Amino acid sequence: MNRDTNGAQGPLAGCRVLELGSTVAAPFCGRLFADLGAEVVNVERPEGDSLRSLGRHYEGKSLWWASIHRNKETIAINLKSDSGRDVVRRLIPHFDIVIENFKPGTLEKWGLGYEDIARDHPGLILVRISGFGQSGPYSGRAGYGIIGESLSGIRSITGEPDRPPSRVATPMTDYVAGMYGAFGAAAALHERTRTGRGQVVDVALYEAAFSMMESFIPAFDKLGLVPNRVGSRLHGHVPNSLFPVKEEEWIHIAAGNTSTFRRLAAAMGQPELADDPRFAESPERLENEEELVAVISRWTETWTLGDLYEYLVEKDIPAGPIYTVADVFTDPQFAAREMIVDVPDEEIGSLKLSGIAPKFSRTPGALRWTGQSIGHDTRTVLARDLGLSDAELDLSLIH
Repeated sequence: MNRDTNGAQGPLAGCRVLELGSTVAAPFCGRLFADLGAEVVNVERPEGDSLRSLGRHYEGKSLWWASIHRNKETIAINLKSDSGRDVVRRLIPHFDIVIENFKPGTLEKWGLGYEDIARDHPGLILVRISGFGQSGPYSGRAGYGIIGESLSGIRSITGEPDRPPSRVATPMTDYVAGMYGAFGAAAALHERTRTGRGQVVDVALYEAAFSMMESFIPAFDKLGLVPNRVGSRLHGHVPNSLFPVKEEEWIHIAAGNTSTFRRLAAAMGQPELADDPRFAESPERLENEEELVAVISRWTETWTLGDLYEYLVEKDIPAGPIYTVADVFTDPQFAAREMIVDVPDEEIGSLKLSGIAPKFSRTPGALRWTGQSIGHDTRTVLARDLGLSDAELDLSLIH
């Protein structure tokens, strides 16, 4: 549709996205588009999305909302009302992509199913993110990312082997599903250049989580292997784990490739380990993992964290301390790559947010503003795209 508003820049400038979703998965999908220059309009219920109440707040502002809804225009529309749905129905033809993460069947109940909204807009791409997808016996179930993780198998391998399954303390699967949604939409956009036709991109949270289990699927099929939790280690890649250092600190060393392991053995002053039949190749290291971990641990325990980290970097061995967010803020690599960016905020002045990934050599994206207040852009968007007058807007057609 070749529109570039609000100073947008990036490889997706000119692409227009209407985001109907809530909480994390769909908004993160929209955020990826917005970061790379697409014009994204978020449709929020008039009382505010539930995400505004989650996480930490500063001077009454949701900091999570400020990040995941950056670069977007925010409009307040009640999709449960006939007039609100009519406004959305009229908005859709002005957009290339619609993103939603309601329970399957909700859009159809509202008369906003794909057949309805694409009838006069055959190039429309609809990204649908749900717990179990739009088909199958579980499709009607409510689902969150963590439930998808539970059923995918990934939680069965997360945590210490002698404790209940753990979790990553962030909605990992929602973020992965958002990435799949954005990637799927970009692929559909590319296909549309050949055919002129849009399509539905169906993303399931449990499948997003399951996709990270790919190495274990053929292993179960051919070997009957059911993996268990291994703590900080990585199945099938030895050594790849946390190792103790002085003062009860830890460093992660990933030297599971044979060439890297040889460098580690030499760096340890024990080059003979690389030719030891117990450790020489990956299958043998996996078979004798406990012995090897014990040998490496005895060596790392003689070092301070800072000295060992510097030494391993010098020896070209992948290793790293366990950073906190505070460590990230002082790290020169994050600064050099602009992965912490100070972004203007109308309510609190400015706010540091995570930077844009990936980087583009010719058409980089930009962070222009943080997530805004409820309905911040309602009048602007409806006047611009639907041509509504002030008098019509004052009739509160959206509520």
